[in-house]
Amino acid sequence: MKSKTLILLVIASSLFGYLEWGGGNNAFLFQAEGDIILKLFNNPRSVTHPFILLPLFGQMLLGFALFQKKPNKKLIYTSISCLGVLLGFMFLIGLFGLNFKIVLSTIPFLITSIFTISHFRKI
Repeated sequence: MKSKTLILLVIASSLFGYLEWGGGNNAFLFQAEGDIILKLFNNPRSVTHPFILLPLFGQMLLGFALFQKKPNKKLIYTSISCLGVLLGFMFLIGLFGLNFKIVLSTIPFLITSIFTISHFRKI
C-alpha cells in the first residue's frame, strides 16, 4: 500500500510544477499538459520535443505502475527519471534565475521522488 501511495504522490507533485516565460506568461504543469494532450490529437508535430514527451511518458509509466499488483522497480526508476529531466531542469532554472516560485514548486516532486526511490531500494 505504501508503494502505491508514494507513486500517487510522485504523480501529483509533478503536476504542480510552476513555469514562467517571457511576456508575463505562466502556467502549472497540469495546465500545460492539458494543452499538450489537446495538441496531440490536433497537431502532433507541434508537441514532438523531448522536454514535452519524456515527462508525459514518465507520468504514463507511473500511472501504469499504479495499477500493477506489485510495481516494477525499473519501471518506477525509469518514470521518475523521465519526469526528473523536466522538473530538475526547472529547479535549476529557478535557482539560476532566482525565481523562488519555480524552485518551491519543484521541491515537493524532488523530495517525494527521493523517498520513493529509497523505498523501492529497500524492497
